[in-house]
Amino acid sequence: MSAFDGLTAVVTGGASGIGNATALALRAQGANVAVLDIAVDDLDDGLFGVVADVTDRDSVTAAVEGVGEEFGGIDIVVNNAGISAVGTVEENDDAEWLRVLDLNVVGMARVTSAALPWLRKSSAAAVVNVSSIAALNGLPQRAVYAASKGAVMSLTFAMATDHVREGIRVNCVNPATVSSPFVERMLKKFPDPVAERAALDARQATGRMVTPEEVADAIVFLASPASRSVTGTALDVDGGVTHLRVRPQ
Repeated sequence: MSAFDGLTAVVTGGASGIGNATALALRAQGANVAVLDIAVDDLDDGLFGVVADVTDRDSVTAAVEGVGEEFGGIDIVVNNAGISAVGTVEENDDAEWLRVLDLNVVGMARVTSAALPWLRKSSAAAVVNVSSIAALNGLPQRAVYAASKGAVMSLTFAMATDHVREGIRVNCVNPATVSSPFVERMLKKFPDPVAERAALDARQATGRMVTPEEVADAIVFLASPASRSVTGTALDVDGGVTHLRVRPQ
C-alpha cells in the first residue's frame, strides 16, 4: 500500500518537463493523476488529460470541476504551469510583464481557488507550487521571470497561512535550471545557445542542470501525507546554487 492510494492529484503543465515527470511519479505511487495543459494528446497511459488554459478562469473552473467529478474528489494540486522570460526591465515591455505574471502567478491562484472546495473535503489536502531559485538569487536577464517566481514564493506562504486551519498544506519547490523543453525554448532566445547551456550547467555547484525527475521527487515528498507537518516551506532543489560557494577547480 502506498500513501497515495486512492488520492487524486491535479498537475498543471503536466504534458512535459517537470510537470510530466511529476505526474508520472505520482501515478507510480498509486495516485489518480489529472494533467491540465493546453494540449494533452500525447500523454502516457494512466494519466487523465484535460485541456485547460490557466490564464482563463472559466477554463480552469471547468477543468477542475471535471476532475473532481471524474474521481470523486481532489486531494493534491501541483501548480507547475509557467513560462520563461529573458531580458532586463529595460528590455521587457508591459505586454511581456502582464503575460508572464498572469500565467506564472495569477494562474496558480485561479487553479488553487477552483480546487479549494474539493481540497477542504480531503483528509490529505496538499498544494505544491513550482517557484525557482530566481526568487532568491539575482540571475542575469531574468527580471520578469524572477519577479513572477518571487511572487510565487510569497503566494505560497500566504496561502499556507490562510488555509492551515482547514487542513490544507501549501509548500513550494525552488528548482535550479532544469534540463527540460522549457529551458530548450529559452535557450533559443540567446545569440549562442551552446555557450548559454554551458553557463547554466556550470552555475550549479554540482556542475550540471537539475533533472525534471529530481524536482518531481521533491514535489512528491511535499504532496505526500508522510509530510503532514510540512507547510509554508520552500524546498530548494538547486544543485547548491543558493547556499554553496565552491572554489573553481
